[in-house]
Amino acid sequence: MAKKTYDLLFKLLLIGDSGVGKTCVLFRFSDDAFNTTFISTIGRIILLKEANAIREYRCHERVHMVCNNAEVGGIDFKIKTVELQGKKIKLQIWDTAGQERFHTITTSYYRGAMGIMLVYDITNAKSFENISKWLRNIDEHANEDVERMLLGNKCDMEDKRVVPKAKGEQIAREHGIRFFETSAKANISIEKAFLTLAEDILRKTPVKEPNSENVDISGGSGVTGWKSKCCS
Repeated sequence: MAKKTYDLLFKLLLIGDSGVGKTCVLFRFSDDAFNTTFISTIGRIILLKEANAIREYRCHERVHMVCNNAEVGGIDFKIKTVELQGKKIKLQIWDTAGQERFHTITTSYYRGAMGIMLVYDITNAKSFENISKWLRNIDEHANEDVERMLLGNKCDMEDKRVVPKAKGEQIAREHGIRFFETSAKANISIEKAFLTLAEDILRKTPVKEPNSENVDISGGSGVTGWKSKCCS
């Protein structure tokens, strides 16, 4: 049996309107990378070069990084291990991968999530207005004890800002959740936001070892003792 390399596994979600920068936020934290070629490719035909052969590949509800006309990866989740309070915490961070465009994010996506980052774009008023919808979605589908956090992304684009910081702070206060303004491009407060969310989860999580080294991609949190709603 493989030796355990972490103490706890936390499942985190990134949700919010399409185009607010969720994938860029994820990659900035997981890989310290920012690439403008992360694009939504739903229903688009792209070329896939594999084993020296080129074939057509139709993308359905996924986010891809496209480079030199070749698909190099579809993103469902990324893994990053951090150390907090003497514990190695494996963060399994899920991206909606384009599903938000078709309103297909369901209970199965939220199941087992221990932390949710709700992202809007400070240069897009509609993405901020839709926060209330996303919060209702969380209340309907997520565990009742899930930790929530609000991110106002693209704060480096101050000249194009249409959502004042005070509005983000206000809605966060109203719902009793943390708030950060972030920039994946300029690497502003990305790591701080993720670590803060992980710390908040850790504070109320019973300290138990995971059952195995395998990553649970079925939606389980990997930590026993977490209070959750009945799944149906």
